[in-house]
Amino acid sequence: MKTVMVLAIVAALTVFAVMAAPRIPTGAERVMEDVTYSTIDGVNLKMDLYYPQTGSSPYPVVIYVHGGGWTSGSKRGGAGMRDVPTLLAHGYVVAAVDYRLAPRWKFPAQIEDVKCAVRYLRVHTDDLRIDPDRIGAYGGSAGGHLVALLGTADDDAFSGDCPWKASSRVQAVVDMFGPADFSLFEFIGSKKAMSVFGASDATDPVFTEASPVTWVSPDDPPFLILHGDKDPVVPLSQSQSLYDHLQAAGVPVDLVVVKNAGHGFKPTGGEIDPSRQEISELIASFFDRWLKE
Repeated sequence: MKTVMVLAIVAALTVFAVMAAPRIPTGAERVMEDVTYSTIDGVNLKMDLYYPQTGSSPYPVVIYVHGGGWTSGSKRGGAGMRDVPTLLAHGYVVAAVDYRLAPRWKFPAQIEDVKCAVRYLRVHTDDLRIDPDRIGAYGGSAGGHLVALLGTADDDAFSGDCPWKASSRVQAVVDMFGPADFSLFEFIGSKKAMSVFGASDATDPVFTEASPVTWVSPDDPPFLILHGDKDPVVPLSQSQSLYDHLQAAGVPVDLVVVKNAGHGFKPTGGEIDPSRQEISELIASFFDRWLKE
């Protein structure tokens, strides 16, 4: 039974990010597509930047990190693309990033790339017309894991081969249903865990290193965590553990449990509450609080 459950989790994590999404979200004044933020291992890592019709330069910027079980997906897909129009309406530049995928590139390649994307933005703020002191990040599923790790890990951790010499710290994080504590996650022990992390034994230190809860400290940025109460892929206990660790460290954090919601906020047993549009507004309002006030 446990094997069947693990296989279901693996399949859902992989398929999740391929959900269709508009290529150019409503409300974008202009789009910079396929900007190369680094070249690592011969791979050109790219981002898309969506500029709002409102606000003025230098803009606050929110980085979007897609999900897909660390093995699939792209910067133009995943649940978080649904939030881009609302973020644009609130005056944010949205930087949607690609990163190296497993199994070809094992962890920590994924978080190294996300951190490098932040450093790129900070070095090129004048050219991109963005504010280096107002950078947020959000993502769902595996992307939620990566932004949570981005928010908690030390600035010099997971530096990799990034050429840009700047801080990778962000000022606010929204984690949507991302794994946060691998000691509580049945994903460990699966073939997928081996393909992503190069290990399947729960005692392997890579799972401690990869868990955002490991890195929590009082200087972490504010967090908003959103999770469905009926998520069969990433259990709600993952977000609860992250919330508990952040709260214990004195970090500003809110946990919103979305009723009747499965993975990706898929309605399960009724309409989700808050609604999907209300979730987008919660995310934008959270960034307004910490990046504008």
